[in-house]
Formats: sequence, C-alpha cells, structure tokens
Amino acid sequence: MKASPSDQRQILDIAAFDQRTTGLNHKAHTLAEHALLASVSIKSHNARDLRIGAQTELSDVKRELLRAEADVEQIVMRITRDEARLNGGSASPKELEQLQHEVGTLGVRRAELEEVELEVMMRIDEINSRISELSAQEASFVTEIADLEIRKENALAAFNSELESIATERAATLSRVAPDFIALYEKIRTSNNGTGAAALIAGACNGCHLSINAVELKRISDVAEDEVIRCEECRCILVRGV
Repeated sequence: MKASPSDQRQILDIAAFDQRTTGLNHKAHTLAEHALLASVSIKSHNARDLRIGAQTELSDVKRELLRAEADVEQIVMRITRDEARLNGGSASPKELEQLQHEVGTLGVRRAELEEVELEVMMRIDEINSRISELSAQEASFVTEIADLEIRKENALAAFNSELESIATERAATLSRVAPDFIALYEKIRTSNNGTGAAALIAGACNGCHLSINAVELKRISDVAEDEVIRCEECRCILVRGV
C-alpha cells in the first residue's frame, strides 16, 4: 500500500491520540476511589447487618425481660398476700409458721428473680449501646461513601472532558487522511493490542521497541517515501522521517 508522507505522519498523530485515550480509560477504571468505595461499602453493609442482628437480639431480650418482670410480680403478689394474712391475726399458730416459712422462701426466690431481671436489663443496656455504636458507624460510612462518590465523579468528569477533546482532535485528523490507509491502521490496531502505527527512531520500532537489523534498515531507506512500511516484529505501520 502507498500513503503520502503527510498521511503517514498524521497516522502517528492518530496513534498518539489512541494511546492517550487508552491511558485515560485505564486511569478512569483504576481510580483509587473505586477500590475505596468497594471497601467502605463492604464495611457499611457489615455494620448494617450487625445492627439488624443486634436489634433482633434486643427484641428477644426485651421479651425475656417481660417474662422476668412477670415472674417477679407474681412472687411479690404472693408475698403481699401472705404478709397480709400474717398481719391479719386470723391464722392458727401452725398456719402462721407455714406462712412465715413461705414468705422467707418467696423472699429468696424474689431476690433470685430480681437478680435475673437485673442481668437482663444490663444485657439490654449493652445491646442498646452496641446498636448506637453501629448506627454511628453506618452514618459515618454513608458520609464517607458520599464524599468518595463526589471525588470519583469529579475525576471521571475531568477524564471525560479530556477524552472528548482528544476525540475531537482525532476526528479532525482522520478527515485529512486517506480512508483506505485509516482502514489498514484500524485493522492492525485491533489485532495488535491497540498499537497500529509507530515511528522508526534510531533504528528501532517505537511500537515494540525492538531494533531493526541493518539489512532491513537498508531496504527501508531504499523504498519510496509513499510506500507503507510494516515492522517485521509487531507488524504495525512503521513511519519514517519523524
């Protein structure tokens, strides 16, 4: 294929645009904010799950407290009833002795149940404290995620602005190059990891960065300027006279 020296120089400009585009897209996809957002989102979800679990636990423990309170109330009612009979003076000596024994036994049982009740209340306080801490963590993560989202969007907006500018310049350059030469460049670029053209600099291909042997360099120097040369190693368009 033949292409004017001007077209060949401009194909290098197009290749430079494409390299910059690839680099910017890579930076956009590997923004630190992406990884940070993923990490903070996981932490946020974990805090949410732990809070929900703690709230479920709290509901169970509150039911346990209600049962403990009901048990204490029953004992208190029995003690009150027995003490009323003791103070009434209508019971026989044997009955009074039995009532006194029962009141003592109920008092011990009441103390045991109140200890259980106190323990349950302490567990409720601990769970409430844990829920508050987890809720605060969630709120902090929400704020951090919002900040990271803003930083990400700002960075992507800057990349997109630069990409649009490159695309505009690329399109203008494309319009000045022969379509069949562009088609060859695109075909090579697609099959060559994004490299479609490179400059011949100091006896080496600037695409694969490999030196070209003396025989091939001599052959290249002898062909016409409008002859399209390909690198023997990477097969990209090799542009001379840069």
